[in-house]
Amino acid sequence: MQRINKPELNRDRLRYKRSFDLLGLIVFIIMCLAVSSVGGAITATSVDTWYQALEKPPFNPPDWVFAPVWTALYILMGVAAWRIWRLRSSKAHHIALSVFGLQLCLNLAWSFLFFGLQHINLALVEIVILLIVVIINMIMFWRLERLAGLLFVPYVAWVSYATILNASLSLLNKI
Repeated sequence: MQRINKPELNRDRLRYKRSFDLLGLIVFIIMCLAVSSVGGAITATSVDTWYQALEKPPFNPPDWVFAPVWTALYILMGVAAWRIWRLRSSKAHHIALSVFGLQLCLNLAWSFLFFGLQHINLALVEIVILLIVVIINMIMFWRLERLAGLLFVPYVAWVSYATILNASLSLLNKI
């Protein structure tokens, strides 16, 4: 009968935990980037046609800015959610991750409303709701783990900017 060395067993458990954590990180980032890809596909249906014909405010960024900004934001979102997932400690973290899923769905819904349906006003209502849910999610993450909350700050800033941009497009185009 072979004896298992306790330090060796602890190292194996730690190695397994690290591998599981890394896999979790990859899954959260891929999940967020998948939502980004679907939103990008919806956006592509009218960004070069309908969107180009809209009157835009002077603070509208060039089109090439959106893809890298959103990619970075989705990666930050994935890392933040992963950090909360790793806690696995309370009902609060389950609720925070549920709100995270909700805001991802709302994020995708905005692309569908704005670019897919080309309905600027309905997209404006939806993005206000999205912004509120993102802020709530940031606060929930912050309470559980500060870094996870901080990772949401650029997302809140960008969605706030996007809300103002959406409102301006609605006013300028009276659609």
